[in-house]
Amino acid sequence: MLPDADDLPDLLLDLAVPHEDINEVVALHRKVTADPGIQRLLAECADEVTGATAAGTEAHDPSGLGERAAAAPAALDGYFLVYVFLAALPHARAYHHARGVPADVSRRTLADLGRGMTLHRRRYGSGGLSAFQASWLVHHFRGELYQLGRLQFERARLGERTARAATASAATATGMATGTGQAGAVAPGQPCLNLHIPDYRGPLTPAACDRSLALAREFFPRHFPEEDHAVATCHSWLLDPQLRRYLRADSNIVRFQDRFRPGHQDTEPADTTAVQFVFGAPDLPVQDLPRRTSVERAVGDHLRAGGHWYLGHGWFPWGG
Repeated sequence: MLPDADDLPDLLLDLAVPHEDINEVVALHRKVTADPGIQRLLAECADEVTGATAAGTEAHDPSGLGERAAAAPAALDGYFLVYVFLAALPHARAYHHARGVPADVSRRTLADLGRGMTLHRRRYGSGGLSAFQASWLVHHFRGELYQLGRLQFERARLGERTARAATASAATATGMATGTGQAGAVAPGQPCLNLHIPDYRGPLTPAACDRSLALAREFFPRHFPEEDHAVATCHSWLLDPQLRRYLRADSNIVRFQDRFRPGHQDTEPADTTAVQFVFGAPDLPVQDLPRRTSVERAVGDHLRAGGHWYLGHGWFPWGG
């Protein structure tokens, strides 16, 4: 399941693993491959990651992955989950190949492993991969999610509340496609594309988003022709309409919000989500949050004034 130690550095670079982590990951190779107990645990965890891909079905990250990984020896210094995804890599690449996914799209998608490790070090100050980041990467390694330009697109199923919001707007949603190709209602469980905004990809400019959407409109009919995606959705604190109070109307975030029609409204605060994505960790003291950028000022000032941030939910017609 694992490459030879001599081949490992180049493979890690392909996965965008930070240079400062490469020597440590390679140094653990002998320990991982020489211990039958670690090998069994590694195989079980890799099976958790690749099971849905191998079966050709769609599923969310099984809850057992984090629990199994917790049994890894402490001597692996938090890198055990990195090895899990290295073991799962041949399955992910085979799935991409079977679907005809271009090599550059496959590489950029699976390179989210390195981004996850960067976020881990940013938050914890040490190398490795957390169970939280691993649960996100399962979508990539199962062939559910693809990096196409600035945005990531996840093959998903329409939730009940978003379907209800889209159906209520169907009369005025010109060009919205359903399974019959006609404008009308959409149903929970229909295929949709869920948009994600990854870190370390530069500004969220309208031009970059336009290019991503254009790439996605070519990519999914070509590689997943059996799926009729009715709408695109996004579930993110970046869609919280309160951001409009603090940001200019022509800011990248507000213009990104303008792409979406409103879905359901959350009532549970997501303050730690906003703090984590802007400042790197969810539990930073609010009074100490820096004010270097307009987004930092918006998030911190709003919280210091006693406000809360919420996940926003939006959609727009995808078919035509």
